[in-house]
Amino acid sequence: MPKITFIPQNKEIEIESGTNLLEAADQAGLYIEGDCAGKGTCGKCRVKIVEGEAGNPTRADKKHLSEKELNEGWALSCQRRIKNNITVEVPVQKEAHLRKTTLAGGVEELEAEPAVEKRAVKLSRPAVKDQTADLERLLKELGRNDLSVKLRELSGLPAMLREHSYSVTAAITGNRIISIEPGDTSDQLFGIAFDIGTTTIMGSLLDLQKAAVLAVAAETNPQNIYGADVISRINHASQGQKEQKQLQDKVIEAANKIIKDLLKQTRVAKDRVYESVAVGNTTMSHLFMGVDPTYLAPAPFIPAYSRALEVEASELGLDINPAGRVTFLPNIAGYVGSDTLGVILATEMDRRSGNCAAIDIGTNGELVLVADGRLMACSTAAGPAFEGAQIKQGMRASAGAVEAVRYINQGFEVSTIDDAPARGICGSGLIDAAAALIDAGLIDATGRLTNPEQNPDQVPEKFKDRLKKGDHGMEFILVPKKDSETGEDIVLSQGDLRELQLAKGAIYAGLKILMKEAGIDEEDLDEVLLAGAFGNYVRKESALTIGLLPRLPKEKIIAVGNAAGDGSRMALASKTIRNRALALPEKVEHLELSTRQDFQEIFVDALKFS
Repeated sequence: MPKITFIPQNKEIEIESGTNLLEAADQAGLYIEGDCAGKGTCGKCRVKIVEGEAGNPTRADKKHLSEKELNEGWALSCQRRIKNNITVEVPVQKEAHLRKTTLAGGVEELEAEPAVEKRAVKLSRPAVKDQTADLERLLKELGRNDLSVKLRELSGLPAMLREHSYSVTAAITGNRIISIEPGDTSDQLFGIAFDIGTTTIMGSLLDLQKAAVLAVAAETNPQNIYGADVISRINHASQGQKEQKQLQDKVIEAANKIIKDLLKQTRVAKDRVYESVAVGNTTMSHLFMGVDPTYLAPAPFIPAYSRALEVEASELGLDINPAGRVTFLPNIAGYVGSDTLGVILATEMDRRSGNCAAIDIGTNGELVLVADGRLMACSTAAGPAFEGAQIKQGMRASAGAVEAVRYINQGFEVSTIDDAPARGICGSGLIDAAAALIDAGLIDATGRLTNPEQNPDQVPEKFKDRLKKGDHGMEFILVPKKDSETGEDIVLSQGDLRELQLAKGAIYAGLKILMKEAGIDEEDLDEVLLAGAFGNYVRKESALTIGLLPRLPKEKIIAVGNAAGDGSRMALASKTIRNRALALPEKVEHLELSTRQDFQEIFVDALKFS
């Protein structure tokens, strides 16, 4: 079997002959960005062959890599199948998870009303005159004869009682004892809230007695190896149970990494974590729970379930107390999941008067509108452009990503995440760059970049050398090659602008349909809430310039942080709020946009930069 050594990570694995490098890196637990599920179309999964043979460059290699890069040993990892020992350099990418984990949300204080109760008791010792069985003795002291207990918890009870002077603590949820522990551990009651995103998974460890967030951690969703969007992952899962299990294993693996990180930060024992509440889009919900999502993809987009699912942690392999309860909150529709429900909870849209819209901008754009007490929701296929996918030099929000571009004093100012040398462009940078070029008069209303050869009078002399012809139309150089980490110009291409138009057009058209259904106009909106990491970092001025948002005063557009994550924390901390969440889907009217002719008409008009 061929042996692959990955540097600088210093990981070495043996693989089956013919395995490609992307799959091998995945087996080694290494993250390589790739958005096209190994089809060779995105060009993102670059690695460098340091030693050994990796086959000849493919057509995809030659399309995405220069002759100089190919000669230096660079290759697309999805294109090279390995048959001999090889050493590969994987570029280190510093993920900017802090952008998600440090977001200030709209929830200032959580309500402490845990669904799990812990009770410490001191039992009387058995005697000839009192031969009550150990379990019955415990239930009597608890005053709860209705409680059940599984063999896993019962098996160690006799020894535990006798070794600890009959002093134990019971963790109880509903009518079941889920844990019996020696001594008094009643002050140790923890839970983890998850936001299972298509791109990023975030977890928060809570002290349930205080409703306090003790630590937050995040991981890139490793399902990305099967594609950047949910349709790619549904298609992979639909191939069979093996492929479905692969996707579930990936998300559980990432969740367990987060759990390990949270427990390390706080020194909390995993057996003291008794609950987890999760939110995510409908596809992520199915894949997390190991349920076939196949029929979400074709119309009429039918999920296997929409209600909340509750299982034991041991059933999923989630590394908390094995009897801990894991609840995935209910979905609203096939493409409006419990993450949207979390946004509604956190922003209290179900309790608002007046007119307010909430937009969670991502691969799927979920939108909610409350208008005079009527609550409606829809989703639009925005595509992964806002996550940096399908963009020529697009990347996720990590060190070196162009995140801001401004047209100031007749010039362009470009900044990157962590002020690192530019490596590519992320979603907020994409919007900023388009807006800056519109302000400079270099992009017209149709989204077309000006060609200085065809229209020399429209381009100031100082910008003519920044506009060049690329493989698919004009490109504007944001960062010249001499200043970039890659040694290539970092550009905004005509193709990138088309992807942005499709994404922003879908979002805006979806909101227009909701407003049309409610009988209101843009000026009737009291507020527009932007949810999620992307919404928190995108500049309002740029979003308004490109026509992503309704034309409202800036003060009416409010970033609310990771509202989906806030909603999951709220439902974990309080059983009353969780019950409210369980009832929410019945109150939300879902609009299916794919069947509406007026959506197509509004969408075409919304493509314009005007």
